[in-house]
Amino acid sequence: MMTTTPDDYWYEEDVQEIGGIKVPSILTDFIENQPPIVDRFYTKLYHVPANKPDEPQQILFHSNRICLVGLAKEHVAFEKGIRSISFEVGKFDRSENKVSGRKKSGGMILQADSTLALVTCADDSVYKVRSCVQGKLVEVNERVVGDPEIMRVSGEGYVAIVMPKIEHCDALKERLLSEEAYRKTREAE
Repeated sequence: MMTTTPDDYWYEEDVQEIGGIKVPSILTDFIENQPPIVDRFYTKLYHVPANKPDEPQQILFHSNRICLVGLAKEHVAFEKGIRSISFEVGKFDRSENKVSGRKKSGGMILQADSTLALVTCADDSVYKVRSCVQGKLVEVNERVVGDPEIMRVSGEGYVAIVMPKIEHCDALKERLLSEEAYRKTREAE
């Protein structure tokens, strides 16, 4: 029987260039302070209901139009402690949504004010998570049901993925607050 040692698996990387520029090595050119994926690939947008300033929502808008909808870190539900999340809203169960294909056929059509989920806090108060985006529901994040604490993690704690129509994207970006504008409204309070 032949035995193997770690030296048998030694990998020697070739230096590669593209257009005269050295391609960084995945082994030795690690960037320690690399920004998180959310900061690199998503635009953070916010919706603050006019009559409920303590219930802001965050929308992470990707260049491929995918929108991750969740609660902003300043949402009052985090202070109260989230006990449970339910996708059963009225006569719809958003977790039953099934899509297929590139155009996401079969996805539930949502308006900006459609309720995606209900968040119940430790004090029995209930908050609606609105879509904030007009489009198709691609999927809901079932992981938040089992572990509501992950809703605090940007990029992982989203409630649902919504895909707006291409023609609605510019209006969506104009209607929602940018991260800078959102921070200014928070400081003004």
